[in-house]
Amino acid sequence: MAKRQKYRELISQSFDFPQRDFKEEKGTLQWNDLPLMEIAEKYGTPLRITYLPKIGQQIQKARRLFNAAIANNDYRGDYHYCYCTKSSHFSFVVEEALKNKVHIETSSAFDFELIKRLEEKKKIKKENFIVCNGFKPQKYIDKILEAYNNGYKNIIPVLDNMDELEKYGTPSGTLNIGIRIAAEEEPKYEFYTSRLGVRYNDIVPFYQQKIQNNPNFKLKMLHFFIDTGIKDVNYYWTEFHKALDVYCDLKKICPELSAINLGGGMPIKHSLTFDFDYEYMINEIVTQLKNTCNAEGVDEPDIFTEFGSYTVGESGCVIFSVLGVKNQNDRETWYMLDGSLMNNLPDIWGLSQRFIMLPINKWDDEYKHVNLGGITCDVGDYYNSDAHINQVYLPKIKPGEKLYIGFFNTGAYQDTLSGYGGIKHCLLPSPPHILVDEKKKNEFTYRVFAEEQSADSMMKILGY
Repeated sequence: MAKRQKYRELISQSFDFPQRDFKEEKGTLQWNDLPLMEIAEKYGTPLRITYLPKIGQQIQKARRLFNAAIANNDYRGDYHYCYCTKSSHFSFVVEEALKNKVHIETSSAFDFELIKRLEEKKKIKKENFIVCNGFKPQKYIDKILEAYNNGYKNIIPVLDNMDELEKYGTPSGTLNIGIRIAAEEEPKYEFYTSRLGVRYNDIVPFYQQKIQNNPNFKLKMLHFFIDTGIKDVNYYWTEFHKALDVYCDLKKICPELSAINLGGGMPIKHSLTFDFDYEYMINEIVTQLKNTCNAEGVDEPDIFTEFGSYTVGESGCVIFSVLGVKNQNDRETWYMLDGSLMNNLPDIWGLSQRFIMLPINKWDDEYKHVNLGGITCDVGDYYNSDAHINQVYLPKIKPGEKLYIGFFNTGAYQDTLSGYGGIKHCLLPSPPHILVDEKKKNEFTYRVFAEEQSADSMMKILGY
């Protein structure tokens, strides 16, 4: 009789495993050295975990690589790391990022309520850069001006359209501003040009007509954003060089222009096969900036980045357990989870996003092809393929056994999109949320950020 393969053997044959973040020990999975089985058994499932040290590690890695590229290229500009708040507004995320001396990128008036509270807690300084993006209603503009008048002199509203400038009126001083370029979208995209920003050909004439001789404003930043992020593909480099051409044209007539903002984040790990050469990509960006500016005879700009998912994505995971097994038709086996994928990981349902999915225990057991079903009654609440393969394989479950399953690198956007603390599909509660700090005396420190949402709180939101 042929020997049955264990789940551990499947993983070791399919991937380069163990990896820096993932390893298996005594039949159970560890993520960032966290004993996930212990945590799941202690706090129950479904469960959300945020590993706070990962946030600082990501920031320091990007800063180290950009500074190394600047030194290697004798580049004469500085690097500034901004955290994109919309990827996760939670206090523990923003405060952890600020510990690493980052700057802030905002996208709505609501962000200034966060900034106000961060200032009260002495977590943010008025010297911080605050880069303000997005299409701005008057309330958002009023908050920008209020912050500027309160001493945030390094605030930079980035004009999304040419009409926006007039809405700032006459600031009490000279307000530094930026302009966002409306980049062309990828050919496969539904639209030809981004809905955000000012068209390439309009930027220089707009500057000459409205800003150049206006004592109320100084153009400090050109903002270049690609929705698909920083990638080593022809599309990215083509748009990047078009933005550099605009920067050089502007710099020749606008000596105050001193920064280029590379909006759009770097990719993060959504598969165990992930292989992105951050060092090469960052060095190439700095090299091409340097070479283009030298060829055009203009000074190299300071480099700003706005990393959201890159900052916080790899700090998060969600753990479920299998409630039961259903065998449907001849070939379908469903592992029914004790939570909702739609609610807790909405990108799975809305964008067909694939995260790293691995069992927490039973690595010494045989495995089989399964589908994962969420607990709601909605047909879309399922997961049936990993990023690297069109199937899901998990250990077999015998009667009376419990299998825990983790989805990893889920720290960006999922809480916001799922309405954490609010009302969700089928009135399922928000799961408890555990924060993990660095080891002290060789043990991790756990904090309960939020208990499971209560029925009373849901009824209050609904007006009962």
